[in-house]
Amino acid sequence: QVRLVESGGGVVQPGGSLRLSCAASGEISSDKPMGWYRQPPGKERELVGTISGAELTNYAPSVKGRFTISREKGGNTIYLQMNNVKPDDTAVYYCNAVGQWSGFTYWGHGTQVTISS
Repeated sequence: QVRLVESGGGVVQPGGSLRLSCAASGEISSDKPMGWYRQPPGKERELVGTISGAELTNYAPSVKGRFTISREKGGNTIYLQMNNVKPDDTAVYYCNAVGQWSGFTYWGHGTQVTISS
């Protein structure tokens, strides 16, 4: 039984920083990446980035160089460190993971990030 819970969202000024967490419980696949996605107001959900294994990451061009994904050592929590945020970063942020036994992709319910002056 897999459960994902995002946290850390809030309101931050442009240029500021924010750290999101995604706590995963249950058995998570070690062969599939975990990911961060976001959905801006009125737009489709889009990829932010992924982390495979302990440290292999990739990022969407819109966040590369500003955001960093990491994984807690010895655990199933991943983080999204958001630096130098911009108004276009305003969105609901979601994480996902693949169940080890089911192969099904699970999603959290999201956390709101608002960039406002």
